[in-house]
Amino acid sequence: MNKNTDLPDTISIFPLGGALLLPRARLPLHIFEPRYLQMVEDALKTDERLIGMIQPNEVSGRDGNGLQTIGCAGRITQFSETEDGRYMITLGGMSRFRVVNEVEGFSPYRKCDVSWDGFERDLGRDEEDAGFNRENFLDLLGRYFDAQGLSADWDTMKEAEDELLINSLSMMLELDPEDKQALLEAPSLVTRRETLVTLIEYALRGGLDEGVMQ
Repeated sequence: MNKNTDLPDTISIFPLGGALLLPRARLPLHIFEPRYLQMVEDALKTDERLIGMIQPNEVSGRDGNGLQTIGCAGRITQFSETEDGRYMITLGGMSRFRVVNEVEGFSPYRKCDVSWDGFERDLGRDEEDAGFNRENFLDLLGRYFDAQGLSADWDTMKEAEDELLINSLSMMLELDPEDKQALLEAPSLVTRRETLVTLIEYALRGGLDEGVMQ
């Protein structure tokens, strides 16, 4: 799959608060609920092997089961089963999508009709951030990690590609679900980096009580 026309119009949905998947990034998941075990099994039977990660939205929908309007679909790239029947999978981020409507049916898990329009860039090459001042960014990140008692492989961060660094931090830092959603919806790597910097600065000013790595 290398263009949005290759992507299906209906996908299975995994609402998981605080979990963020971004295009070209990887998200490991531990699957144990029966309905999501079935979802993985069904996805593995398809050519695309796609699962749509999305944030719940408790203020919309019936019975507090609403969904955000934008999520990100991932392809199952790694899969293993434990002796007690749980699955360990890795999703490789493919493309963001916009929910059109939820599909009613007999499936134990949720499905949605989705649109891939407007997210064509997700299926392209890695993005670069020409204005990225890595030295200043890592200095800010270092102060944040110190404040939270965290450690990091700074040599790796210094050498990582722009997109890998920004997207990995966006996914790994423990942020509020609405902040994760803002990072997901950022239209470019530049705006995602700017959003991430704003959130880190806010945390350093005491806006967040905790900020640990997942």
